[in-house]
Amino acid sequence: MNDGGVAEPTRQPLAIRRYGAAPEAGGHAYLLIHGFGGSSFTWRGWAPALGALGTTYTVDLTGFGDAPKPGKGPYDLPTQADRIVAFARDRHLGAMTLIGHSMGGGVALLLATRLLDRPSVDVRALVLVAAAAYPQRLPPFVGLSRHPRLTRGLAKSIGLRRIVKTTLRSIVHDPSSVDDAQVDAYTAPLESEGGLEAAMATGRSIVPPDLDEITAKYPRLTMPTLALWGDADRVVPIWVGQRLARELPRAELHVLEACGHVPSEERPDASLAVLLDFLERYELAPPTRRNP
Repeated sequence: MNDGGVAEPTRQPLAIRRYGAAPEAGGHAYLLIHGFGGSSFTWRGWAPALGALGTTYTVDLTGFGDAPKPGKGPYDLPTQADRIVAFARDRHLGAMTLIGHSMGGGVALLLATRLLDRPSVDVRALVLVAAAAYPQRLPPFVGLSRHPRLTRGLAKSIGLRRIVKTTLRSIVHDPSSVDDAQVDAYTAPLESEGGLEAAMATGRSIVPPDLDEITAKYPRLTMPTLALWGDADRVVPIWVGQRLARELPRAELHVLEACGHVPSEERPDASLAVLLDFLERYELAPPTRRNP
């Protein structure tokens, strides 16, 4: 992805791209975490702009994008969260603004709750984009993970690219907006060695067994929080964002019109404007460098 990002070495089984200058020890960074089946590609409309404001990292979680896809995993969300914490420690980050989409929003919430009692890194703010946060009905593309034989059969009979295209068209507000570049970017990691198996393993462990204990900690998350949703989200319903806005002490909900599950791709300029306004109001971005 030739968008100005630089591949960042890491000891963790993640793939990291950095935008902007390398951080100073103890400095602040924006860290973006994609959703199920996604990758850093999700953030192509946001990452360069954030990199102009400060150190920005996009994360391909283990099993997705360019990250390793080990046969035995593990792919559970607590482990994914711990890998990100370990990366932050390796880079000596003092503070992070965590930005997570869908499953990645769930990872961001989990990471923030796990740091409550061992604050080795300061989570300065949360940006939860259509974030998985509470028990809910799993969307079909995640539910298929529970049926690996059926999933492999469908992949063989109709092809992963067709499945990806149909899935993307089903989760956005305007199906005609899904283009070949999106389909190719979401399909390629699944077609790579171990990619489909990693996605299915993640789907089977996507709901932490202690989810009730995790959600009970949300009221302790006192950092500024932006919940950003599309009004036509059929994957993570808007009641999730509304509940987050009620239960997190400093959370606010912003709903984009004519938008489905992927605001950063469907409405990149409008969603970025909401994000930058939030960051500026809480002095997490320099206002003099914001694009009009």
